[in-house]
Amino acid sequence: MHSFRRRPLLLPVLLCALAVLAARPVDAPEEDDGSGLGARVVRLYEDAARTTQRYEDGRREAEAQRAKVLEYQKQLDRQRRRTDSLHEDLGPVARAQYRSGGEVPLTEPLVLTDDYPEPARGQGAAAPVDPAVEKAIGESLRAEARLAADAAEAQAARQALEERNARLADRKKRIEGKLHAARSRLEKQAEASVAAGSCPDAVRLGQPHVRLRRSWVAPVENYELSAPFGRSGTRWANRHTGQDFAVPVGTPVRSVGTGRVVKVSCGGAFGIQVVVRHTGGYATQYAHLAALAVGQGDRVAPGQWIGQSGSTGNSTGPHLHFEVRATPAGSALDPVPWLSQRGVRL
Repeated sequence: MHSFRRRPLLLPVLLCALAVLAARPVDAPEEDDGSGLGARVVRLYEDAARTTQRYEDGRREAEAQRAKVLEYQKQLDRQRRRTDSLHEDLGPVARAQYRSGGEVPLTEPLVLTDDYPEPARGQGAAAPVDPAVEKAIGESLRAEARLAADAAEAQAARQALEERNARLADRKKRIEGKLHAARSRLEKQAEASVAAGSCPDAVRLGQPHVRLRRSWVAPVENYELSAPFGRSGTRWANRHTGQDFAVPVGTPVRSVGTGRVVKVSCGGAFGIQVVVRHTGGYATQYAHLAALAVGQGDRVAPGQWIGQSGSTGNSTGPHLHFEVRATPAGSALDPVPWLSQRGVRL
């Protein structure tokens, strides 16, 4: 017979952890620290990402807990069938006593005398109880009780997770609504700056908490590749000179490597753009931005935020136009193999 060990601390520990998470403010007051709309978008962007991650983690935990509940229920059903099968070996008196939950030991009415009336023997009502069967039934009943308690624990933990996930889903929805509104305002602000022929002031965004140890990185973290290098089309004088990354307005844009900002401009086909020169004379361009996080002459590190994506200039929608040049002035190269040679696969 299988042995099922209880884990009495599992549910209290899990429920305490959920209580701590639930106690965190769902919508903390947003303070205006004077860093501007771009910084607000980044804060909401990060908050939305964290909430989404917590929600997805919680959803997976709830699914695992649901599977555990189902498994306990299957084991409990098997154990109950085993108990019922064992009781078939008992006479009607013992079965009735088991079902009624009486306190008289199963063997007591059956071992008071060795003189069993023949009619009773024929009905099985006074047949002696096999001690091994009685022991097996006791163990089976105890196993049932343990499984029922484990199933109840797992169900309670699952319910707590689902309640927490519902709160996270509501929080995620509210943050995304605020983020959408902030992105829209940032885009309009960027378009107004370009139309006026002036660059918006650089917003010194708080940098990513994790410092990257790689020498080269992708210019954005989460993206879909859109127009590739070399594509022909009516929007380009000759062919597409870079690789486009489809991302929402306000997405943090990163310097792909160590370098110095050699150009910041805010007009023409590229809209708001930054050009960074790297070791070896190569340069990278980040165009159609909605906001700047660096100024001309700044030194930048791999992964450092240098601006935020947008749709300024000659653009049909929010994206980052990323270019690699043999020199800061031009001679465009295909960014995909160039980054791949440096360990970055897009």
